[in-house]
Amino acid sequence: QVQLVESGGGLVQAGGSLRLSCAASGRSFNNNAMGWFRQAPGKGLEFVATISWNGDSTDYVDSVKGRFTISRDNAKNTVYLQMNSLKPEDTAVYYCAASLTSWRTTKTQRDYFYWGQGTQVTVSS
Repeated sequence: QVQLVESGGGLVQAGGSLRLSCAASGRSFNNNAMGWFRQAPGKGLEFVATISWNGDSTDYVDSVKGRFTISRDNAKNTVYLQMNSLKPEDTAVYYCAASLTSWRTTKTQRDYFYWGQGTQVTVSS
């Protein structure tokens, strides 16, 4: 059974930092792009960050560029999202996702097949 399990969410004050982790089990995603999405209350799912199969290429939504960093450790089958200088508008449920069709970065939700259950990030002002 393939699973993506996120961890590291929580409550933080504006300006603070959190590091999200996404551990995959059941199969390897070492040859696949991985991504992070988020859903704020009352809003749709939003792309946040993506990383290529070997970590050489990354891409971000404009609102998090310079503050968030996506990385991966293929030996651990894990992807990370380091979030710095957090803002109240970053409050959302964050989801990890794995692509089956793309090895390069992709912002497209339909390119992702496996999804985690989500982890809540709340940033207070």
